[in-house]
Amino acid sequence: MLNYVSIKGGGDPVDLETAVINGFASDGGLYVPEHLPRISKSELEDWKRLGYKDLAFEILSLFMDRSTLSAEELKGLIDRAYGTFEAGEVIPIRKLPSRKDTYVMELFYGPTLSFKDIGLVFLVNLLNFFLERRGENLSVIVATTGDTGPATASFIAGLPALDAWVLYPRGKISEEQERQMTTLPQLNVHPVGVFNYPEGGDDLDAAIRKLFANQAFKEKVKLGSVNSINWGRIMVQIVHYVYGYLQVVDAVGEEINLSVPSGGFGNLCAGSLARNMGLPVKTLMVANNRNACLDRIFRKGIFSKEKIHETLSSAIDILVPVNFWRYLYFAIGKDPEKIRRWMEKFEEKGIVQFDLESYEAYQKGFLSVSVGDELTQKTIRETYETEGYLLDPHGALALAAADLLAEKAGDHKLICLATAHPAKFPDAIKKSLEAGALPAAAIHPSLERAKKLCQKGYSCEQEHLEEALLNAMESYWEQSRGANT
Repeated sequence: MLNYVSIKGGGDPVDLETAVINGFASDGGLYVPEHLPRISKSELEDWKRLGYKDLAFEILSLFMDRSTLSAEELKGLIDRAYGTFEAGEVIPIRKLPSRKDTYVMELFYGPTLSFKDIGLVFLVNLLNFFLERRGENLSVIVATTGDTGPATASFIAGLPALDAWVLYPRGKISEEQERQMTTLPQLNVHPVGVFNYPEGGDDLDAAIRKLFANQAFKEKVKLGSVNSINWGRIMVQIVHYVYGYLQVVDAVGEEINLSVPSGGFGNLCAGSLARNMGLPVKTLMVANNRNACLDRIFRKGIFSKEKIHETLSSAIDILVPVNFWRYLYFAIGKDPEKIRRWMEKFEEKGIVQFDLESYEAYQKGFLSVSVGDELTQKTIRETYETEGYLLDPHGALALAAADLLAEKAGDHKLICLATAHPAKFPDAIKKSLEAGALPAAAIHPSLERAKKLCQKGYSCEQEHLEEALLNAMESYWEQSRGANT
């Protein structure tokens, strides 16, 4: 039986169901499997003919026992989750015609036009399945810098066992992203727009950590999360790395490079674990924006919290890449005592300087660069003019980073991850293309419909966020759920 443990070493091992429902481990650490399953070359060869959903079944089965979820139940959840996607194969892979061996993995064909849909749609369905089987409810709370919130709200909307509390920094995300949350009419969706946030989305994450540390409140409202702190998100995102690899290689065993727009390191954590499991990836390129939280880690060996900058790639305007700790746990040989000390030091001092041995272990196979808005805009414009292909600011960041790192990365096939539809960032697209009107590729009917709908939600000052959430969530729980618990 594959159990899950905290990277900080506290508490007892738990099964997948418990890890997914709890989100955080009992000691405040992140859950990881006791060991990573291995993927053999022969398995990859067998999987090369599979579509996305069948591949997801094979990979997700590695992380769960049939006593947790039967084969029929898992297949049903996968079909239900990805049946809502616009693309028949869930994730199209596009080759850029004038670039040698360069591909774009389009991760934005879900209902909210973001790569977050891929992990969240399955996780929410899985969570709801577990809760209904137990006869329980859960208050899911997430912080978003643009894409996690809309996906969480969309998939939880109307589900009987779940409520969604979605915190977002007002004015920092695009209107299109905001409306994807605030125009949902279902009563179990609660958008919370937050004002005056000196550290952006990290301020919202800090408030959520305090709520999880409040055991009485956590128990009362049955608090949970589907942010990338939840192992279920990482587990599902491993699939698209394997899928992308199998789509572009001529033969299994060939090594490729991947460039990933990165902030919180959740997506890249999944990619790193896929490689650890046996996926032949030569280099993972960390495409950081001006905030450079990951660039400092991979180039300087420093985990630090600096002043936040607003950028065109706003979904990754993040200061604290929480999932790096999860990756680091495996990179240094699963030493929970070291992880615990580093995490505690960071909470106390706001900075950690890693020792040379640990640094050399975790940076192996990674290249990192920080890309500014000017180069991001130039990449959008030139790719549209040269390739006839429109990237969003995050996909453009990945391609720009790959260009900057090309000499060091070597001559391998390259997949750049495009993590959002360009229609979610119309101002950035107009600015980049220096155009008065948006091209058709930057318009999506679902976003146009949302412009005509009424909006709902809470508003709150960051200074009072914790107290305000305690009041609002307790009040809602008592009125809607309390009588049934």
